Amino acid sequence: MVQSVQRAIRILRELATDGPRLGVTELAERLGVAKPTVHALLRTLESEGLVSHDPEGSKYRLGPDLVAFGNSYLDTHELRSRSLTWADQLAARTRQAVWVAILTGERILVVHHAFRPEGAVQILEVGASIPWNTTALGKAIVACSDPARRKELLAGELPVLTGASVSDPEELGRQLDEIARAGYAVEDQESTIGDGSIAAPVLDRSGQAVGAIGIVGAVEHLLAEPARRELAVAVREVARNLSRELGARRGGAAQVYA
Repeated sequence: MVQSVQRAIRILRELATDGPRLGVTELAERLGVAKPTVHALLRTLESEGLVSHDPEGSKYRLGPDLVAFGNSYLDTHELRSRSLTWADQLAARTRQAVWVAILTGERILVVHHAFRPEGAVQILEVGASIPWNTTALGKAIVACSDPARRKELLAGELPVLTGASVSDPEELGRQLDEIARAGYAVEDQESTIGDGSIAAPVLDRSGQAVGAIGIVGAVEHLLAEPARRELAVAVREVARNLSRELGARRGGAAQVYA
């Protein structure tokens, strides 16, 4: 690996996770690198539009050109592009917001968000990054992932975001087994108090989960019976159709969505 590139990426990650503004001294301490080196890297990143310097101080933040990179990634992502119509249909059918997500590291990344058809002002969540163990989307993906990857994730960090978050590997393992059998996952206020979600995995031609699609909303609307069962059927059906568009074999999809 090229050390300077690696350090530059670490700077961007620090600004993304602990920003919005950090100074040279703070970044140098976090990276364990000399201040002149960090300053040189920041000046280079600034010249390329990847970081911006606060003119009224000595702080740096992420730059505007990163938006173009993010948009290009979304525009060329096959799961997102194929999910647009299906997500709109699911939102119309369930009257709930729909998220499509992929797994990146130990977190899910929301790559598409279809607003619920009516209601109060809604915030676009595309780009949201959430620990996999606190979301139905994350659990749906991991439940249908390679066993080695599942084992790795269960042995890794399992953050707690609310009092309902599950961080015990054994309990999560039991949940994943049940999700694989049922074909969908449920989250009850594990990432945000008052919100719940129902999600199902999306498979590719290899039969592995490449992402998940699910509905997100108030727990009283999603998780109370009989609505919960009816919504789960709708989510599984859309996930199955989306999987087939991505090349999943009918036999493989049937095992998950039986």
